[in-house]
Order: sequence, then C-alpha cells, then structure tokens
Amino acid sequence: MEEGAADLRQRKKQNCSESDKMAPEQRNKENSKLGRSPKYMLIQRFAKLFFGCLAAVTSGMMYAVYLSTYHERKFWFSSRQELEREITFQGDSAIYYSFYKELLKAPSFERGVYELTHNNKTVSLKTINAVQQMTLYPELIASVLYQASGSEEVIEPVYFYIGIVFGLQGIYVTALFVTSWVMSGTWLAGMLTVAWFIINRTDTTRIDYSIPSRENWALPYFACQVAALTGYLKKNLNCSAEFCYLLVNASTYTFMMMWEYSHYLLFVQAISLFLLDSFALAQTEKVHEVYKIYLFSLFLGYLLQFENSALLVSPLLSFVAALMLSKCLQMNMKKGTFMSRLLKVMYIYLVLTVAVTLNFLLKMFVPHKENEHLLKFIEVKLGLNTTKNFTMNWLLCQESLQAPSQDFFLRLTQSSLLPFYILVLIICLFSVTQVIFRRICGEPLKEAVKLEDGRIGERPEIVYHVIHTILLGCLAMCLEGMKYLWTPYVCMLAAFGVCSPELWMTLFKWLRLKAVHPILLALILSMAVPTIIGFSLWKEFFPRIMTELTELQEFYDPDTVELMTWIKRQAPVAAVFAGSPQLMGVIKLCTGWMVSSLPLYNDDDLLKRNENIYQIYSKRSAEDIYKILTSYKANFLVIEDSICNEVGPVRGCRVKDLLDIANGHVYMRESPVTSRQSQVVCEEDDNYAYSKYGRFCHEIKMNYSPYVNYFTRVYWNRSYFVYRINTVISFQS
Repeated sequence: MEEGAADLRQRKKQNCSESDKMAPEQRNKENSKLGRSPKYMLIQRFAKLFFGCLAAVTSGMMYAVYLSTYHERKFWFSSRQELEREITFQGDSAIYYSFYKELLKAPSFERGVYELTHNNKTVSLKTINAVQQMTLYPELIASVLYQASGSEEVIEPVYFYIGIVFGLQGIYVTALFVTSWVMSGTWLAGMLTVAWFIINRTDTTRIDYSIPSRENWALPYFACQVAALTGYLKKNLNCSAEFCYLLVNASTYTFMMMWEYSHYLLFVQAISLFLLDSFALAQTEKVHEVYKIYLFSLFLGYLLQFENSALLVSPLLSFVAALMLSKCLQMNMKKGTFMSRLLKVMYIYLVLTVAVTLNFLLKMFVPHKENEHLLKFIEVKLGLNTTKNFTMNWLLCQESLQAPSQDFFLRLTQSSLLPFYILVLIICLFSVTQVIFRRICGEPLKEAVKLEDGRIGERPEIVYHVIHTILLGCLAMCLEGMKYLWTPYVCMLAAFGVCSPELWMTLFKWLRLKAVHPILLALILSMAVPTIIGFSLWKEFFPRIMTELTELQEFYDPDTVELMTWIKRQAPVAAVFAGSPQLMGVIKLCTGWMVSSLPLYNDDDLLKRNENIYQIYSKRSAEDIYKILTSYKANFLVIEDSICNEVGPVRGCRVKDLLDIANGHVYMRESPVTSRQSQVVCEEDDNYAYSKYGRFCHEIKMNYSPYVNYFTRVYWNRSYFVYRINTVISFQS
C-alpha cells in the first residue's frame, strides 16, 4: 500500500510538473492565434475564480441568514421566554439539545463528558453512554466552541447552537454550488443549484422540523466530501488532486463522527465508485485511495466511538475489504482482451460474494448489538413477511418510511427541476452506456475530451454522479425520508447539465445537427437556458420566499407550557415521568426530570420500553398498566388527549389501532402496513376480539374503582392529564 501511495504521489508530481512545463508553450501558441497575451489569460482566469468563489460564499451566507430569519418569523423566537423556546424542539431534537444544556451546566468539560458517558439521570433504571448511543459529538463540539470563544457574555446558548446549524446549512449550499461549478465549468450552474435548492426546501432539507437532528449536522460535511471527490476524480485537475484528497479525508471522517447512519450512505458511495472502476472509467489508483480513506475513517471512528462494533459489522467495511482483496485480479483485467472482459463479470461476482461472506463472518465473531427490528422492517416493507408487532407497524406508519407521495413529484415539476433532471440524466446515461460499450469492444478512453467530441460520458466525475444519483433515487422511491439525501443532488445535477456546453454538444452529436454550428449553439444554449430558467424562477418563487420572511407565524402551545411549569414547581426532584416518548423528550429538556422512555429507535431496550408504556392507550386493565409503570419506577403518568382521541387520516396507523392489533383486540382485514393505504382495521364495534376492559386512557378519566385505587389525578388541562402513581394501593368500592 505504501509503495502504491508513493507511486501515486510521484505520478501526481510528474503530471503537475509536465503540465506546468507544457502549459505555457501551449498557451502561448493558442494566445498568439487569438491575439491574447498570457498575462491577459491569467487575469481572466483569476477573475473567474474570484467571482465564482465570491458567489459561492455569498450564496451560503445568504441561505444561512434566510434560515435564521425564517426561524425567527415562524416561532417569534427572540420575544419568547426560555421555556417557550425549548418547547419548539420536539421529539429526539429535544433530547439532543438537553444534553447540550447539561454540558454547559457541568463544572468542567471533562466532568460533563464523564456524566454523559455514564448517564443515569435521564432514563430510569438505566445507565447509558449517551455520547456513543446518541452520537453527541455535535453537542460536544458546540459546547467547547461556546465556552472557548467566550460567547457566554455575548449570546445565549440556544442562539449559538442553532446558529452553528444554520451556518452548516450555508456550507452545505456552498458545497453544492462548488460541485456543480467544477462539473460544468461555470459558476452559473452553482447559482441555479442554490435557487432550486431553496425553492424546493421542503424536499431538500429537514431543517424546519428538527434543527438538532444528526443529519442536519452531518450532511454538510458529506456535501463537502462529494465536492472534493468530484475534483479528485476529474482528469485535468492533477495539480489540485492533493488538496482534494486531503479534503476528502477530513470530510469523510468528520461525516462519520456526526451521524450514526453515515456509513450506510458511504456504502452507497462506495458502490458507485466500484461500478465506476469496474468499467475502467476512472483511474484505479484514485478509486483505491478513496477505499483507503474509508478504512481509515472506520478505524478512527471505531476507536473514538468507544469501540463501536456497529462499524465493524457495517456493510461498508466488508465491501471495501473485499474490493481491496480483489485488487490484484482487477489489475489483470484492463488489458482489453476477450479474457479480461470475461473476467470483469467474474470480478464483480467475486467482490459481491467475498463482501457478503466477510460480513457474515464478522457478525459471527464480533460481538454486536444489531437492531433486529431493522431487518424485520425490511422484510415487511418488501412484503416478504407480516407482523402484528406494535413497534414494527408503528415504524411502517411513519411518513418518512413510506413511499413518496404524488405531491412530492408535483412540487419538483412545478419548479421545473424534475423535467430538466430527467433530461440531463437520460443524456448522461446514454453517453455513459456508449462509453461502456466502447470499453467492452476494446476502445481506449481519450486522455483529454474536447468540447467538439460530444462525449460527456467519458468524464469520470460525471459518471460517478450519474451512478450515485440513480442509487439514491432508488432509495428515495422506496422511503420518503431518503428524499432529503437525493433531492439536493438532483438540483446539482440538473443545474450542471443545462449549464454545460458538453452536454448540449453530446445531444447535438446524436442529432447530427448541421444547420447551425453545433459548438456555437451549445455555448449559446448553456448560457440562454439557465438564464431563462433563472428569470422564470425569480418571477414565480421570489415573491413567495419574501412572503415567508415577512409574514409572522404564531407558534404557541400554552397547554404544554402550563404542564412544564407545573412539573418544575410541583413535582419532586426525584420524580420519574411516564408517557409517550415524544413528550418525554420535551419533559427532559424543559424540566430536567428523569423519564421512563426516550424517542430513540436504535436501542432494543428503549423500543421495548416505548411499546410497554404506550399500553396506557390500549384496552388493558388498571392493574396491568400499574405493574408496567412501577416496573420502571415511574411516579407520574401523563395522558395526552391528542393520542387518546386521535382521529388519524389513515385508519390503522393511530397508536390505539396498532396497540389493539398487537394485543389481539382487533382483527385485520388486510396484512400489516406496507403503504399508506394498505391496512384497514375494523370499525369500533365490528369484529373485535373479546376484551372486558375499556381503553385505559378513557377509563382512568372517569375516576372510579379500580382506577382510583392505583392512580390519583393531580393536574389537568385541555391537552394533558397527570396522574400520580400510588405507592400504597387503597382499594375502594
């Protein structure tokens, strides 16, 4: 490996030196023909680079300011008290921010980290390593920056926290800008990418719903990695390859530390590079250098994430290890003979077989806590199995795990993004297919592809993005939540295509255009089409964006504020609260009291707790519910009227419906949920199994025996009913 890396660096230096020697002579000849001096060309290139970088940075900064302004208008953030601000963090977002608060309150950073890694003050009867289990490195970094920068006297912690997230979103947009710029050669493509990204913000980012979510911290680094990888794969950037290589290194590792599911996204990227290399469309040395980066990042991630065994059994490690083992065979395949083409098919089969076998062996010998519910979820999602399990059906009912709705495609079409993306993808895909066919026939790739050649499919960075966006698109067609990974690259690829003269030239080559000079027409269209698109988007969507920023929205939840205030004033400090996981996250953040469950779905024990505590909305006896709650040492129970009386748009996806199915209190007419409309449960008095108990959340409000024997109501408002769980049971008639 060391010799290969040394040879690669030596070749890079030779390429740089040769290009530096040859470039002036070639430039002088070209400039003499055009009547331009080298000094003029240098100034022109510098001006293009300067204004392009200025546009990229400005776009990112303006997007960050836009998010901050929109957030302020939506929540009236600056005019609210601290408790009201914290209520805007819902579900798992509340948990992440609560740990950030705890770090700032700790006497020292070291003490704060120790308390998080040995946390026994969050979930009752459970000590967790919160840093590892919840990937709290973003909170660690934010707390260090807040204290080290002396921001305590300048800005409140919540503004500092969300400011970092909004700043990262600005970097996200800048990285997409640079990627489309590098691919197309014009920063006009970057401007169009940013415009499409902002207009389709509902489908490109989840920043509106959960600011502290892991993907909002991680995806900007992945976008930087993709931008650096694009430059690294490009043929004519040999002198800049070293910088791109270092940036890929840093961003890959940082991305892996920010998100627990990052290695799955890198696995998809590794498949894209594998296919790119298998058809000999990129330099093998470069691709294998990226594989080494994956291994290095996995190794460091394993060490710094407290020996996280999930990284050892990840498909990324098995796949990359199989690729490295098969490297010698691949070297003998690129000679262009019939036997080498035959071995290419065998090579792909060999890599996949070795990867699956290696992953199976690792899972046998490496102790790991793999979430079995994920495998079951995939089986049920694909229709290979059915289940009555509450957790599984609840996950299947989540909107992010459903197939995308027609509204999603309609929104992309209305902004003209989807039609242009399909056009660009078809042209690039056909061009790539032609190149692959030529390679199979033994025709070598050109060292330098010129504009008049019309072969955009021979550029390795283009082929990589085509494969990558197809793979991400397939995932997005299955799970709506994956659209937040796919749609940003749809914006980037579509903008690159309409702004690239090479793409138009490729199309004209196929059409055999002779009436007009194809190169001239390609240059005109690469400027005219994005300009027309930009003006139409400005006219239609700019007023809407300005309306969003000027219109004051009201987010106020007085019932939740009253509940949190009562808990802080009336509940004992050592009390443990039980209720829905989403509400428990808010209680933990706003009050600091211990809870019996959390809205986290990567731990089997927490999933089981959530299912058990959700039984308060089922048809179970008071004694059963009492035993469940006391087993987790809960002192108070919070009933949410919105869940108890839920009227969902889809029958069968309400919490109480899923509980009835799991407990056998209702018969299903169809198989469990695999899509929004695939499950139909029976009506209230139709085909129910026998249950002598009413729904607990309804019956407990009646205040009659035996419910009053076990529970005492201590607080209520329009949305919440709080009951103290009696330690001494007094039986009443």
